[in-house]
Amino acid sequence: MELKPGLSALVTGGASGIGKALCLALAAKGIFVTIVDFSEEKGKEVASLVEIENSKFHQNLGFPSAIFVKCDVTSLTLFWKDQTDGTKTWKHTINVNLVAVIDCTRLAIKSMQALQKPGVIINMGSSAGLYPMYIDPIYSATKGGVVMFTRSLAPYRRQGIRVNVLCPEFVQTEMGEKAGAKYITLLGGYVQMENVVKGAFDLIMDESRAGSCLWITNRRGMEYWPGPAEEAKYLVLSSSSSRRKISFRAPLGAQLPQSFEKVVVHKLTHNFRDATHIVRTPLKLPIESGHVLLKIIYAGVNASDVNFSSGRYFLGNKKDLSSLLPFDAGFEAVGIIAAVGDSVSNLEVGTPAAIMVYGGYAEFMTVPSKHILPIGRPDPEVVAMLTSGLTASIALEKVGQMESGQVVLVTAAAGGTGQFAVQLAKLAGNKVVATCGGKEKARLLKDLGVDRVIDYKTEDIKTVLKNEFPKGVDIVYESVGGDMFDMCLNALAIHGRLIVIGMISQYQGEHGWKPKNYPGLVEKLLTKSQSVAGFFLPQYSYLWKEHLARQFDLYSSGKLKVAIDPKRFLGLHSVPDAVEHLHSGRSSGKVVVCIDSTFEQQMAKL
Repeated sequence: MELKPGLSALVTGGASGIGKALCLALAAKGIFVTIVDFSEEKGKEVASLVEIENSKFHQNLGFPSAIFVKCDVTSLTLFWKDQTDGTKTWKHTINVNLVAVIDCTRLAIKSMQALQKPGVIINMGSSAGLYPMYIDPIYSATKGGVVMFTRSLAPYRRQGIRVNVLCPEFVQTEMGEKAGAKYITLLGGYVQMENVVKGAFDLIMDESRAGSCLWITNRRGMEYWPGPAEEAKYLVLSSSSSRRKISFRAPLGAQLPQSFEKVVVHKLTHNFRDATHIVRTPLKLPIESGHVLLKIIYAGVNASDVNFSSGRYFLGNKKDLSSLLPFDAGFEAVGIIAAVGDSVSNLEVGTPAAIMVYGGYAEFMTVPSKHILPIGRPDPEVVAMLTSGLTASIALEKVGQMESGQVVLVTAAAGGTGQFAVQLAKLAGNKVVATCGGKEKARLLKDLGVDRVIDYKTEDIKTVLKNEFPKGVDIVYESVGGDMFDMCLNALAIHGRLIVIGMISQYQGEHGWKPKNYPGLVEKLLTKSQSVAGFFLPQYSYLWKEHLARQFDLYSSGKLKVAIDPKRFLGLHSVPDAVEHLHSGRSSGKVVVCIDSTFEQQMAKL
């Protein structure tokens, strides 16, 4: 939502403190303000200041641009000192701090619905609503109630109404100054008023925020609470997500072919073109019980294709591995269910599905039904969500323990998985730094919302990180390896976490992937309590369906963008070209091969 002149706002408690600061900040943007407070003198003074600011935007209105409305907010007795039944003390606190907020929110929603003018409601919480406040348990209870009440109103976003809550620690206001100086010092001092105003504006303007709680402290900056790691502990997929009905039905030929083509590895080498060739193989019918036949439409290309073709992902010596030849290539694909075996009752012919098992570079695949991942449509964007998207989503949550209010660095950020990492980190409320090579890639990353793009072709990454992030970065999502790994390790903050999801710079070369030594690594980690952890997606298969559903929901709602590399690759014969294109450094977004171009043409006509 853009804050522009002529909009109107109602601010309760607007005569002083945070409320007054918000009134004046809104007025400075030409917004009409209604000030609600107990102090008539102070309230009218703020209304006059608002009108002065508004006069810079509006002349000859014929009505006041600011209105003051008196209401009762009373100073109250502390809980443990109260000897009464609480009717005029702590029960009144509950009425003022919680019941009144609920009622005002209800009235605001009702008004927006009646006028058919959706808007944004910002409730004033407090950090005391996120953790215990021992000096005033009633205040803490009411603010905790405001937080949970607001978060529970997230579904109103479907009507265009967004309700969020702002939770700062102590601000230097009349109320804030009642806290002891020693306690304020322990918290790192008062939170600056401009940070509170900025937080409120972020909650207003960020269309993705509904039912969001923004916590503001001097110690941690601004972060959304709870973070993804905490949310994952209680979130369950809704019935609509977990049992989403697939309405899409694909146009399939009436008869299945007697044979099909696929790409197989016949020689162990990192040179994918030399390692593979296309073979034709019989299509075995009927389908085995408990299995599904998938007609492949799109297959995803990954940097690790060359590791797979060289046998890196199999245990044993080269002689033992050679006995496995030939084996099918390709990690991921989307397509249409073409046939099902006996006992498969939950999957229907004609519905779209994804797979993440070896053998994706093929026209058809027969797999156990348990490996089928239901999807909404067999689009190239869904291919990108598989290995690339799931790696980013699961690695950041489980290995990176990503929350909000952190600095996240993503290397090779314009690639298949990097594009997901930067967006997921940004959606979680973090500052995102990304590296890439080239103007077009930098432009893509800026479009995806990256805060600081470092184009290594025009800037020195090491210098930028040292000068602009002297305290270091909290999380690194690293896929390049070599010198880039060294730079990232040196840029890691105290308690920082470096996630290794690959090392593409070391995959190619005359002898393929060669291990590298990192002298002094243990000492570096020890002195700053840092961690370096690897991530290998197959070891997290139990999370695939959950995280794929999350990504698809984000994509469907417009919160997640998926970039597909513009270079088109058609047919199985183009797979080696696609792999080489990815390793050339010229790709931007996910590299995808269209296995069945006739299907693509049919869908275009539809």
